[in-house]
Amino acid sequence: MKKGIQYIIGKKERGVPITAVTAYDYPTALILDEAEIDIILVGDSVGTNYLGYKSERDVTLWDMAHHTKAVSRAAKTAFVIADLPYGRADGAADALWCAKILAEAGADCVKIEGWDEKANIIKALSGNGISVCAHIGYNPQIHNKPQVFGKDDNQAAALINSAEALCTAGAGLIVLEMVPKELAGKISKSITAPTIGIGSGNLCDGQVLVINDLLGLSTKTFKHARAFARLKETMYEAFKDYADAVKSREFPGDENAWI
Repeated sequence: MKKGIQYIIGKKERGVPITAVTAYDYPTALILDEAEIDIILVGDSVGTNYLGYKSERDVTLWDMAHHTKAVSRAAKTAFVIADLPYGRADGAADALWCAKILAEAGADCVKIEGWDEKANIIKALSGNGISVCAHIGYNPQIHNKPQVFGKDDNQAAALINSAEALCTAGAGLIVLEMVPKELAGKISKSITAPTIGIGSGNLCDGQVLVINDLLGLSTKTFKHARAFARLKETMYEAFKDYADAVKSREFPGDENAWI
């Protein structure tokens, strides 16, 4: 059965942690769906992790639609969220047009980066039947380098106010990225919308990891992440073994050939 926003909200109400992972292709999304992951996020991180772009800001709407289609074909039960790309949530009309494109591609929800300045955009989308996930704290589309937000009282208050304003505007979920653990917990308790943390501790209602970090495919190590596998090494050895087998003519063997 396909998970909807009410299912995700219900997990928060029951105190059951929500699981989310980024994915950008059909086979990965298929496995995540079979593993009963609640949310698959088609993030603009596809640019730096899969497309070789220098920045998430280089990702286009059509990149996002293409990868959202692939993921949505596999996600029979998971709730699919797709990022609105850089610059496409600056005006209500353009944001709504882009959100409809992603919804047609299979997204159950779109994610918008930005603090309380995005309240009117979220209100416009939710008012037109588009499910929206907000994203505050560190925003890769907006901030030039990763940093923790909310360490001082003024910033903490701004994050709390933003979370409340965005939820009032209609955000059904909210991502908290690189927010101090206790503050993230306070925000999570103060709003009805589920919070999904990344680098914000375990007091959020759920967690999200980038698939490359989770599988040990990333070239960098991040404090907020954990590699639950070491696929980079496994893949390298498999490629080398394949090349050696081909060079020695051990592969393909008779069992791999039509005779």
